Amino acid sequence: MKFEKIQAPKGVREYLPPESQSFEWVREQLISPAKAAGYQLMELPVFEDTNLFTRGVGESTDVVSKEMYTFEDRGGRSITLRPEGTAGVMRAVIESNLDRGQLPVKVWYSGQFFRAERPQAGRYRQFYQVGIEAIGIDDPALDAEVIAIADRGFKNLGLKNYRLEITSLGDAQSRAAHRVDLLKFISGLQLDEATVSRAAINPLRLFDDKRPEMQEAMAKAPILLDYLSPASAQNFAAVQSYLKEMGIAFTINPRMVRGLDYYTGTTFEFIHPDLGAQSGIGGGGRYDGLMETLGGQALSGIGFGLGVDRALLAAIAESTVPSQEFTSDLFIIPLGDESKGQALTIASSLRASGIRTEIAFGDRALKGAMKAADKSGARYVIVLGESELRDGSVELKRMSDGVTSSVKIAQLQDELQRALAL
Repeated sequence: MKFEKIQAPKGVREYLPPESQSFEWVREQLISPAKAAGYQLMELPVFEDTNLFTRGVGESTDVVSKEMYTFEDRGGRSITLRPEGTAGVMRAVIESNLDRGQLPVKVWYSGQFFRAERPQAGRYRQFYQVGIEAIGIDDPALDAEVIAIADRGFKNLGLKNYRLEITSLGDAQSRAAHRVDLLKFISGLQLDEATVSRAAINPLRLFDDKRPEMQEAMAKAPILLDYLSPASAQNFAAVQSYLKEMGIAFTINPRMVRGLDYYTGTTFEFIHPDLGAQSGIGGGGRYDGLMETLGGQALSGIGFGLGVDRALLAAIAESTVPSQEFTSDLFIIPLGDESKGQALTIASSLRASGIRTEIAFGDRALKGAMKAADKSGARYVIVLGESELRDGSVELKRMSDGVTSSVKIAQLQDELQRALAL
């Protein structure tokens, strides 16, 4: 009986060797600035109670209304694969009482997220993000630090062609004043029923509508930046000042609202024009009121999510990705069963000291094993047979030029560390 092959689900981006090394490199470069700034790892479930996202992200968003993977579990509970990271972090902070300790709570996370979108380059149904959240302190200097951490991550990748766009979505007073005039403006537009319903929940969503006719209709809509309260305006001015002091270039985008309802105050997005339609490589903002909405204290927070998939595409576009070829330091070719045991022992010791060591398995002939060593990209090779075991010495061959030197097995680690350091 012949079984059919099973394929990966549509819209899932897999990373296999050797490309997976580039993916790992991008993820580590994006994470390292957060670690350097004192943010600590938080590992969260990939599925949560559906109410977490409907309440936290917002019913008017496309994420909640169209894109969530929601199902009923065996206990009859409504469960959703996480479409974003902030709501889950906030739920964990509240549940674990982290907000009752030292503030701000500073955490980073990474992993898969899920949205039922139409797959295309840079837009997947399972995608990867690196994110941070700083919860409990409302300070424009903290806003600037969060933006700077994201900016440093992209600089770590060697990216130069991206731009940072920022805005302020104001405080409750600012949005209330703006909402009155925005709803008045929207009432004069000819809109379909679904758009009218979305505007009734959150009229700002119409700025995020990508349809050309909607963008044209909203071109003359009142802008929230013109309605900022004195406190919000002062806060936004301070954020800009801090960014300038750090030498971080930015442009103000007064029409930015992003795709999640919880954003307030400082909001930002990083754009890479080389990626076409899916040009956003990361973004975030402040979220006053989210903790309260989820049953916690009235504490503010700010964070971001950076797209690992798109950051990798940007690095490829700018040719900043390091070589994807894996290379080991030493390739051991054992000849015979006794030599295999010794090869495993030697390899284990060398690996513990940080020397990347591979072994030829499968009882290959010497010629075939040498070809495997060459394909592996190993810098050095040794053959381990009866005579080598008897004499306690091996011939260490440098693959770049074929030069060999006799080395005692007991001194192999020292000799390799010396040679690899050259």
